[in-house]
Amino acid sequence: MSENLPGLSSLRLLLRLRTRQWVLLALLDQHRNLGRAAAAMNISQPAATKLLQQLEETFAVPLFTRVARGMTPTPYGEALVRHARWVLTDFGVVCEEIEALRSGLSGSLRIGSVPGAVPELLAPALVDFQRQHERVAVSVVVDTSDVMLRQLARGEVDLMLGRLTEDHSAEDFDCVPMLGEAQVVVVRKGHPLLRRKSVISLHDLVAWPWLLQPPGSPQRSRFEAALREAGIQERLRVTETASPIAMTALLEHSDMAAVMPASQAAHYTRLGLLRVLPAEVPMRVPPIYLITRRARSVSPAAVAFISALRPRS
Repeated sequence: MSENLPGLSSLRLLLRLRTRQWVLLALLDQHRNLGRAAAAMNISQPAATKLLQQLEETFAVPLFTRVARGMTPTPYGEALVRHARWVLTDFGVVCEEIEALRSGLSGSLRIGSVPGAVPELLAPALVDFQRQHERVAVSVVVDTSDVMLRQLARGEVDLMLGRLTEDHSAEDFDCVPMLGEAQVVVVRKGHPLLRRKSVISLHDLVAWPWLLQPPGSPQRSRFEAALREAGIQERLRVTETASPIAMTALLEHSDMAAVMPASQAAHYTRLGLLRVLPAEVPMRVPPIYLITRRARSVSPAAVAFISALRPRS
């Protein structure tokens, strides 16, 4: 083994690492097999073994443990693998930006968002941003907060509009509150419940089929908590989807009910697709946040987009 890690400066340590070693770490984590990782790199298995041995000597710790069906990372290996993915993802972003510049654009911006942030936050900000920065290539991914947070942590999006979940530490992210609003129940036009004149409670809705986000999503967890607090123990008839398009289409063609943020519901109401029920939804939902990775700097395009965002109460 080499001299202990604390005796090396970060720069000296970095100079001892090779690009192939970062690639090998990521592929070993993906395949959990040295032979398959070597084949993916188009190198021999002995060469891959040597690269891994050099890495372990550099850090003076074991990075992978051999098991019956391959290899599994040690806690040290997991830490390095996580950074290896960041290195490769960031390099991919650089390549995309260079290609964008070569094509006459000026970079790229990858935005993650929960559906409820799109009508009031994302859409108006993005229109303003693209009016001023026409040569930036923008991609938008819409999903639940738990999915978006994983993509943000891996560097697959530059920023997100959503909420933190219990599985992610607030210490890893910078969060700025942007939009706080109520949750409402929506149904199709002509739904039988729309004939009701009085306020509808959750107990009145138990008999109807529901369209909900998948288990583990923040909205689903809070909806189930509201049912428990209301003393509702009946098993609901539930169809699960995180897709706004699928949700809208299913609601249009059925008697299902769904919960969504008031601004999102207002958007679909303006389009004539859905209606809001006069229902009590005792869901305590935190505001939507602008979330970025604390340890990573954001791109100039992301900075410009953030400046176009306007908090809404």
